[in-house]
Amino acid sequence: MLTALHTHYEQNLENLRRNHYAPNVMCETNVPSSPRSKAMRPLKSHFPDHALATLETVLKQTQEARVFRRAQAVREVVAGHHVNTVSATFQLANSALRKWVQRFAQEGPQGLLDRPRPGRPPKVTCDLEKHLNRLVDQDPLQYGPLHSQWSCRELATVLAQQTGVQRGRESVRCVLKKTR
Repeated sequence: MLTALHTHYEQNLENLRRNHYAPNVMCETNVPSSPRSKAMRPLKSHFPDHALATLETVLKQTQEARVFRRAQAVREVVAGHHVNTVSATFQLANSALRKWVQRFAQEGPQGLLDRPRPGRPPKVTCDLEKHLNRLVDQDPLQYGPLHSQWSCRELATVLAQQTGVQRGRESVRCVLKKTR
């Protein structure tokens, strides 16, 4: 999925580069795109000379599609393209793109990562998720007189036997749906 996303955005970026002005180091825009954005202040961010190189490194190293997309959009703004144009190209809200550009200017690549969200922490930890994924790749017949294919209920039972953590079949199904 990441390669398809990458290809789609690379095509959009090529169109963006073909149709717009040359890059500069300081980006400023206050062109309203809707009646609501008239009150927006101009975006003024100064980036260090190595900002583009840093973003290229992030793009090469990241595995997460959300961070990859943010880094691509911020890279284009740092390269000198208008926030309105880049947000239209990447189908982002202007305010979201402005937020990511400001976070990158203040925090560097760490500013592009997701922040912790409020609410109850997930019951299925990362380690439990990894264990479940390893379990799915194994043959269910080696765990007793089960079926030749895993069911969510059987996975939950074996997971409880191996880790001592009780999870229902629906929790197992949700983890598998998210990771596979």
